[in-house]
Amino acid sequence: MRDLPDFSSDNHAGAHPAVLDALAAANAGSTHAYGDDPWTTRATRLICDLLGCDRPVYFVYGGTGANVLGLQAMTRPHHGIICPETAHIAVDECGAPERFTGCKLLTVPTPDGKLTVEMLDGFQQREQSQHWTLPHVVSISQQTECGTIYTPAEVRALADAAHDVGWLLHMDGARLANAAVSLDCSPLTFTTDAGVDVVSVGGTKNGMVFGEAVVFCRADLADEFPNVRKQGMQLASKMRFIAAQFEALLTQGLWQENARKANAMAQRLYESIQADPGLQFKWPFQGNALFPILSPESLRSLQDQFVFETWIPEESVARWMTSWATTEAEVDGFVEAIRRAL
Repeated sequence: MRDLPDFSSDNHAGAHPAVLDALAAANAGSTHAYGDDPWTTRATRLICDLLGCDRPVYFVYGGTGANVLGLQAMTRPHHGIICPETAHIAVDECGAPERFTGCKLLTVPTPDGKLTVEMLDGFQQREQSQHWTLPHVVSISQQTECGTIYTPAEVRALADAAHDVGWLLHMDGARLANAAVSLDCSPLTFTTDAGVDVVSVGGTKNGMVFGEAVVFCRADLADEFPNVRKQGMQLASKMRFIAAQFEALLTQGLWQENARKANAMAQRLYESIQADPGLQFKWPFQGNALFPILSPESLRSLQDQFVFETWIPEESVARWMTSWATTEAEVDGFVEAIRRAL
């Protein structure tokens, strides 16, 4: 571990103390396995309340499992999944969606990581043939891998366009909380109310040790999901340890507090440097990620002092991310170093 301030990923932050306390409390005594426990019941209710629905909720170990199994429940192997070419399922999941769903990913170039209705036109107008992959699911991320965020209206437009031709809409919500805080609205406004059919609800990037949830806004898609989850090796026997973490986040608004802190630290960083001469950003700043374009010399100088990723090496684009654990002092120290490097 490098003993340097870390702006690489919100995955790098530790777990929130309240989450660790919840794990310790859940560890006392014994209870039934595989989700037949009070923690899972309570956490399920909290997630349903958060998304404004009364739908099946299934806990899994991680984000890749949540995305892959959610998509598997929505598709058959001859289907295609439309997604941005920058999507996590296309870039950062080692081919797992294609291997375990059997589906082809139909990736679309986008200027900012977001799909639009117009980008679906070519797929919608394609004549069906036994020789071609049949599009069936549109998959989006909220927030996107470019740090951008869909408005509820944008999600609704995609859902309507998909549903009009018999497709489904999937949302990778690894950073659902950051998007909700940025939009200053409840997640239900851009999930259930906006027509999303299946959503992965992230926990790891918002202060949990591990665990995500798959929520079926369209309940019939979950008819055989317990078997899909088991076969997909994502059924936790001691599920209370995932559920207890979600309960800690969703009780008294800790999920929102953590996301608000992460976004506020990114905002502090952005406002301190955005007007500096010679500094540009690849994509608009909206959540808890910034993508500055730096000279190679500035990039190397800063990476000697801070931990962060070079996102697009050929364009010298970096990624700076903040988390619930980022401090004002860390941001202010980073700002000073950035100005020196520039």
